[in-house]
Amino acid sequence: MTILPLRKFFAAAVVAACLPFAPHVASAAPAANLPDFADLVDKVGPSVVNIRTTTRVSSAQRGLPPGMDQGDMSEFFRRFFGIPLPQGPQGGQGGGQGGSQGGSPGGGSDSGPDSGNDTEQNSGVGSGFILSGDGYVMTNAHVVDDADSIYVTLTDKREFKAKLIGVDDRTDVAVVKIQAANLPAVTMGDSNKVRVGEWVVAIGSPFGLENTVTAGIVSAKGRDTGDYLPFIQTDVAVNPGNSGGPLINMQGEVIGINSQIYSRTGGFMGISFAIPIDEAMRVADQLKSTGKVTRGRIAVAIGEVTKDVADSLGLPKAQGALVSSVEPGGPADKAGIQPGDIILKFNGTTVDAATDLPRMVGDTKPGTKATVTIWRKGATRDLPITIAEMQTDKSAKADQKKAPEPKPRAMNALGIAVVDIPADQLAQLKIKGGAMVDSVDGPAQRAGLQKGDIILRVGDTDITSAKQFQEVTAHLDSQKTVAVLVRRGDNTQFVPLRPRAPGQK
Repeated sequence: MTILPLRKFFAAAVVAACLPFAPHVASAAPAANLPDFADLVDKVGPSVVNIRTTTRVSSAQRGLPPGMDQGDMSEFFRRFFGIPLPQGPQGGQGGGQGGSQGGSPGGGSDSGPDSGNDTEQNSGVGSGFILSGDGYVMTNAHVVDDADSIYVTLTDKREFKAKLIGVDDRTDVAVVKIQAANLPAVTMGDSNKVRVGEWVVAIGSPFGLENTVTAGIVSAKGRDTGDYLPFIQTDVAVNPGNSGGPLINMQGEVIGINSQIYSRTGGFMGISFAIPIDEAMRVADQLKSTGKVTRGRIAVAIGEVTKDVADSLGLPKAQGALVSSVEPGGPADKAGIQPGDIILKFNGTTVDAATDLPRMVGDTKPGTKATVTIWRKGATRDLPITIAEMQTDKSAKADQKKAPEPKPRAMNALGIAVVDIPADQLAQLKIKGGAMVDSVDGPAQRAGLQKGDIILRVGDTDITSAKQFQEVTAHLDSQKTVAVLVRRGDNTQFVPLRPRAPGQK
């Protein structure tokens, strides 16, 4: 690492220039309330480890950046320099340095550029912490992804080749094990008791700088970033290499795993995120016992319930998960859940946001019988459901036939012209009714509706035909927003529309 002397000089000059103007009372400021992290670091520091990963590369690839093969490098030289990739010492295209790159214990030897032998190349660096004295270590899944070998280095400089016990990409948690005994394990805290504003500390290996300590405060709890878990947000400085390290409270307890940062530059910008340790330990326990994580599923696709949708459906507040599609034959389908339903509770627990539901269902053991409370047409219903086991994600593509060219129909207060759906397409879509959008203008166009969308419901009225749709929309109040249930492809969602008054566009 290079530190520019100019930076030191500039900083000193600025401080010196400001000294004559500093108020004299500054020296009297009390320091008694500032936290001292020294004892905490002495206690927890020995439990934090550095994790280094390597991948095997052939002799032809040595010296190339990770993820770039010989063809990539040739293309780079051709496009940016207008010349072929320079020849190596044995007549082959090179760019390597003629020796083993990123070698590590157990990496083998190299007999020369054209020997054909594989060698190990450093592919990543991260952090972790010791779960138990017999060698179990927790880190992030993305730290050990695609690694051929994993090396764990303790604070006493001992290095061990680790065995991967299991990873869970959904929560970004991984567990590895080293052959060692009587290791200093961390003390687990309770992430549910974390308070916004409390001091916290991170220990890790940013940019490979082992045992680096940074401190800050908890900025927010339950921060939803679109991932499976809600995060603890802090302003603790976390950078590449900190991933997998512990977030520690002032009692020396681990309350989270440092996992992500918000950045526009690739470096720390004042916002970092940690996985709550309670959730991480549930995953770690399963990984240690079975090597994988088993989760429940009810086979629905969901979306957020916006305030406009809640108001138009008569919900007291915007909460729950809007069902956009239901897998045929899945648990939700068998329970009678339909697209357009809003799931308000799962087994008696309120679903405040759509992201709460996957966690609730995922934490439920497959085969368990549960109760789902839904909102449909202005009333709540309790539906019994049996939880299934989540399988590997599969991408299902529906091969839908195009409907015949419809005849244009007159626009209505919503700005939607519709036609009837052919019987064969109704059967293919597994729906009993509806009307297909032929053209849009006014409110519907501004809301993003498109030709080919299917209108399933207007307010609390199911749509059965184009004619009935026209009758329903003819009596809409232009002063009240109406929720229109629209299907597009495999997804279904409510679109709030304000009917236009006569003469309006």
